[in-house]
Amino acid sequence: MSRKVVRTSKFRHVFGQAVKADQCYDDIRISQMTWDSNFCSVNPKFVAMIVDASGGGAFIVLPLSKTGRIDMSQPTVCGHTGPVLDIEFCPHNDNIIASGSEDCSVMIWEIPEGGLISPLKDPVVKLEGHSKRVGILSWHPTAHNVLMSAGCDNVVILWNVVRGEAMVRIDSVHTDLIYSACWNRNGSQILTACKDKKLRVFDPRKGSVINEKDKPHEGSRPIKAVFVSDGKILTTGFSRMSERQVALWDPNNLDEPLTLQELDTSSGVLLPFFDPDTGVVYLCGKGDSSIRYFEVTDEAPYVHYLSMYSSKESQKGMGYMPKRGLEVNKCEIARFYKLHERKCEPVVMTVPRKSDLFQEDLYPDTIGPEPSVVADDWFAGKDGEPILISLKDGFVATTKNKEFKVIKSLMATSSSSSNNRQSDSGDVQALQNEVKELREMVEQLTKRVSELESN
Repeated sequence: MSRKVVRTSKFRHVFGQAVKADQCYDDIRISQMTWDSNFCSVNPKFVAMIVDASGGGAFIVLPLSKTGRIDMSQPTVCGHTGPVLDIEFCPHNDNIIASGSEDCSVMIWEIPEGGLISPLKDPVVKLEGHSKRVGILSWHPTAHNVLMSAGCDNVVILWNVVRGEAMVRIDSVHTDLIYSACWNRNGSQILTACKDKKLRVFDPRKGSVINEKDKPHEGSRPIKAVFVSDGKILTTGFSRMSERQVALWDPNNLDEPLTLQELDTSSGVLLPFFDPDTGVVYLCGKGDSSIRYFEVTDEAPYVHYLSMYSSKESQKGMGYMPKRGLEVNKCEIARFYKLHERKCEPVVMTVPRKSDLFQEDLYPDTIGPEPSVVADDWFAGKDGEPILISLKDGFVATTKNKEFKVIKSLMATSSSSSNNRQSDSGDVQALQNEVKELREMVEQLTKRVSELESN
């Protein structure tokens, strides 16, 4: 009699647990828009959520520590004239966030230290170039101030945010709605999934297709795709019978998937979140009440089912904390921010370990907040590998000086908003007047001192 051998993995017993009620963010009216984006973005300082707003679009940004019931008068970021569809924090600056909207624009915002104290209406930069609503945003992982946006005009644009310019425009490839767009680990390639049932890998600076796959999933419902370890591609989609599927592809041979697994018959689109440090991919279905997680390895069947976190209430969106924002002394390997209809609930994924010492096997050096190349150099052809940091002593948030410098450079070079220019010139005039007054005071004091000395 043969016994089934259980595959050994240190992530086999990973379990998910929702935090206590007093650590949730309550009384937030999450957006009712039917759009397949995360609706939530999070970093070690803030959590941002798209909310319902009358007369335009808005999202709320809260410091992580501001848990409990959120007051109705809590200020929002409300500069868009149409509903907000996607938001994403900059990976290199925790105070910068981008938003895309039905009003066809992309806006870049500076969140003040400690959170908002009044409604934020004026963006640092406004990026205009799409002719229809903008539903997908993704910051470059290693180049500073490079942003990708994809709209319902079937166009992908790469922006130099500091200059407020569209540097690359991919507008003749996609023949239908773009379902997903993401970067690879060092940002040298872009992966898109489209309603025309094609998966495409691009050279981002040339805008040319390197590789494409027709019908990665037979069904007509949305496909999501992400790069995983070693450049492989993981996709989620639907079969012809509307069964949800997950597949893994070798980019050098897209004819057949390395593996294709059927999961269930739910209708929600599966949002994949991949952790390159552990090789674990988390699949969160819109409208589901569960998070499935799998380990991606080099041995068949390549995508190994680990477990599932289940709860009673369905999720309307999901935020994923970067590795540097986790509590390493509690063996936390992922933290999700699950959106309900009226609240946001953090869900912690933990590897059970008896020791509370730093577990080096769980936390290899991870991507830090420092960019490795500036926007101009990247668009000129220079690639930069991610700059890694150790989590052994925990991650210390970046200093205010760095953030102020970035904001200042953004504001100084933003040519997109005449209001900003006018307010900047007003500020300069006020400073010049102040300096003049101070000089006069110094002269008077010097004169007085010399008089006293002569007496």
